[in-house]
Amino acid sequence: MTFSMYSASAPVFKQILNSLAAIIDKAEAHAAEKKIEPAALLQARLFPDMFPFTRQIQVAADFAKGAAARLAGVEVPKYEDTEQSFADLKERIAKTVAFIDSLPQDGIEASAQRDITTGSGDKAKQWKGQLYLMHYALPHFFFHSTTAYDILRHNGVEVGKKDFVGSF
Repeated sequence: MTFSMYSASAPVFKQILNSLAAIIDKAEAHAAEKKIEPAALLQARLFPDMFPFTRQIQVAADFAKGAAARLAGVEVPKYEDTEQSFADLKERIAKTVAFIDSLPQDGIEASAQRDITTGSGDKAKQWKGQLYLMHYALPHFFFHSTTAYDILRHNGVEVGKKDFVGSF
């Protein structure tokens, strides 16, 4: 059986990003129902030295678009980190999903042995595509996605595993 770089990346990123968008809808509804200022959830953290919810979503989207771009052999688009509302975060997610959809599947499929570089200067790391995806990009993407989910769950938003996993 052949390992599919495309199947292990683009659809996985899109599934979880779309789940995060749906979870954001639940967070927004929760804030309205409980009369919670949205900024309280947007800036919530699990621990003081961890990123807040908004930054967790930004970084998850960055890992998804960055990994997909590198695997496809195209330049990684830069997003400004200016999101300040639930709607802004959903827009970032939608933009990321649209970007992933625009990439050539065959370019991603051919990336298993492609050289991938992350960082620059003395922080530059070299990877082969499959190693980069499986041992760097996906773990970081899932860490930030899960942490975003956990922040909302910890703050009383009624979400569960089914919400996180979403549909595929």
